Amino acid sequence: MNPFYRRIYRVVRHIPKGRVATYGVVARLAGRPGAARTVGWALSALPDEGDVPWWRVVNAAGRISLSPHDHAAGTYGWPVQAYDSVAAPAHTRAASSRRSRRLKGLRT
Repeated sequence: MNPFYRRIYRVVRHIPKGRVATYGVVARLAGRPGAARTVGWALSALPDEGDVPWWRVVNAAGRISLSPHDHAAGTYGWPVQAYDSVAAPAHTRAASSRRSRRLKGLRT
């Protein structure tokens, strides 16, 4: 295994739960500032059953970078329809509450 990849994996294993680091920060901590893309390559080369928490490494925009060939997000993602069913009741309650307050103001 590539010695730099080993250093990258060691750094990523040390990112605490609930925290993230960018590819650039991982590269710097592994001893090669400016090698953010290599960090990405190293993480994409991980076996599925590995112990390296790759999801704690994010891009400069603060997002996990997935390859276009990775369909896990589609498989394990929460369906869009669920967002509507969860958000709708809260939105409806808020709207009806505002409507009630307006109507009370008109009645007095």
